[in-house]
Amino acid sequence: MIVEKIYTMSFAKIYPMLVAKAEKKGRTKSELDEVICWLTGYHVEQLNDLLESDIAYGDFFLQAPELNPNRRQIKGSICGVRVENIEEPLMQEIRYLDKLVDELAKGKSMEKILCTE
Repeated sequence: MIVEKIYTMSFAKIYPMLVAKAEKKGRTKSELDEVICWLTGYHVEQLNDLLESDIAYGDFFLQAPELNPNRRQIKGSICGVRVENIEEPLMQEIRYLDKLVDELAKGKSMEKILCTE
């Protein structure tokens, strides 16, 4: 099943794809890291450590120090599915990050992306 494959993929393999998406649109790795840290509660140093580990993408979210309560304000579609309507909790967390990266790549301000406006 595709969902299980996403959960078991290595975070270290997915992260470069997220960086490439952001950088392709003129954003920086540090902005991406800020988005990831805002969503998950990890610190940049922890992200760097996790990139050196074999943590699965699903476990990256399941072990997040503190998922941001404001993430529930993230709305919109990813792959034609509204993130706020995703019923599988872990998939919803993954799609929240996808949506944030999309917003970053679209050039939105960090304040808008991080639901602080």
